[in-house]
Amino acid sequence: MQPEFLYSLRTIAYIIASATFIIGLKRMGNAKTARNGNLIAAVGMTLAIIASIFIHVNKTPEGYETVETPGFIYTLIFAAIVIGTVIGWLTAKKVQMTKMPELVSMFNGMGGACAALIGLMEFHHNLNNTGALIAIILGLIIGSVSFSGSIIAFLKLNGTMNKPIRLPSYNIINTVVMIGVFAFGAHMIFSGTQSTTLLYLLFASALVYGILFTIPIGGADMPVVISLLNSFTGLAAAFGGFLYDNKVMLTGGILVGSAGTLLTLVMCKAMNRPLSNVIFGAFGGDSAAGGNGPDVKGSIKDMSVADVAVLLNYSKKVVIVPGYGLAVAQAQHIIHELEVLLEERGVEVKYAIHPVAGRMPGHMNVLLAESNVDYGKLVEMDDINPEFEQTDVVLVVGANDVVNPAAKTDPSSPIYGMPILEVDKAKHIIVNKRSMNAGYAGIDNLLFYDPKTSMLFGDAKKVLTEVVAELKTM
Repeated sequence: MQPEFLYSLRTIAYIIASATFIIGLKRMGNAKTARNGNLIAAVGMTLAIIASIFIHVNKTPEGYETVETPGFIYTLIFAAIVIGTVIGWLTAKKVQMTKMPELVSMFNGMGGACAALIGLMEFHHNLNNTGALIAIILGLIIGSVSFSGSIIAFLKLNGTMNKPIRLPSYNIINTVVMIGVFAFGAHMIFSGTQSTTLLYLLFASALVYGILFTIPIGGADMPVVISLLNSFTGLAAAFGGFLYDNKVMLTGGILVGSAGTLLTLVMCKAMNRPLSNVIFGAFGGDSAAGGNGPDVKGSIKDMSVADVAVLLNYSKKVVIVPGYGLAVAQAQHIIHELEVLLEERGVEVKYAIHPVAGRMPGHMNVLLAESNVDYGKLVEMDDINPEFEQTDVVLVVGANDVVNPAAKTDPSSPIYGMPILEVDKAKHIIVNKRSMNAGYAGIDNLLFYDPKTSMLFGDAKKVLTEVVAELKTM
């Protein structure tokens, strides 16, 4: 085939792949079409990979140039694809829902690492091209920060690093290191240096900044961090698209980067934290140093399974608030069975979803979708809050900080000012927990001491199974 035709064929493949990314992302915005959207985007990615592997044509001022690729290169490429596919498929297939945030962090970190490796490999090939050097160095820095930051996030999410670490004058140190890394990068671009040592020193410096950026952040703030690091990886990939003049890589990077940035802003609003605090290292500082606020005094009421069943059975409207504890207990299927049983008896049932419930954005949506809960029953915080006053029973399963009234009433609380699900306005509140231990933010929950609140202690899957069994006898 003529080089011109092959070049056009690859361009068309990239355009189609880019379109599938956009269509897939759009369809992922709705749980009913998310699976289909994911498959569409995957088909587009497969097409882009095939075109990149088999069509090697460069466009030069003199015309089109076909690049010959040795056979052993194809062997290495397909070996890497097979190994990566098997590892990725097995990992995703076996991962528990509670471990999904760690998986997302790890996969995101791998994307950042790829962008950094591109920078390390391509630097010496583009020493006389300032535009290419800018893309290379920015991709190297941002990808390295995303990689090391995602690894720290992974360690925090799986409990290996369960406490934030803060150095004296941490904000100043973090900001100085960030400025230093980008100044170092500017030197590499405009000084004309060819030093491999300096290149790897820049790589190491960016890795250190990624660690410093993430290591002080408390667990309650982790959903925002995951979203922000995801946007970093997308941005780094977009610079790779600029470097290679690869339209599909550029489109994918822009989509990931922009979507991650928008989601980060939404998360910041939900946590009542300005984005500047995330960028300049103050993020999570209050949680780390704020303590638990004043001592909470009051009594709690324990409720039996039978009493819970009776209360739910004679209600007209029930709102279920899922949290991380629901995922830990793997109780999403039994909660759906409870929902169906109540609706058969004429009870209106909805699910209240807080933007940062769980350990990553959308964690509860994914969890409930796994048990085939109708997406229309999942109601976001701003829409469900006005309904709590007309709600007979709120059943809180595994959620803690996102329903804590201290966010509205206690200025000394680390979460003060954070928008919450206003479940305290409901007529009756049932909170299912294994114990009275504090939530991810490490603070006591004033809701437990509300006169309208009753505690249902025990593993969510076990006690909800008992509630369902009790309801079936009525």
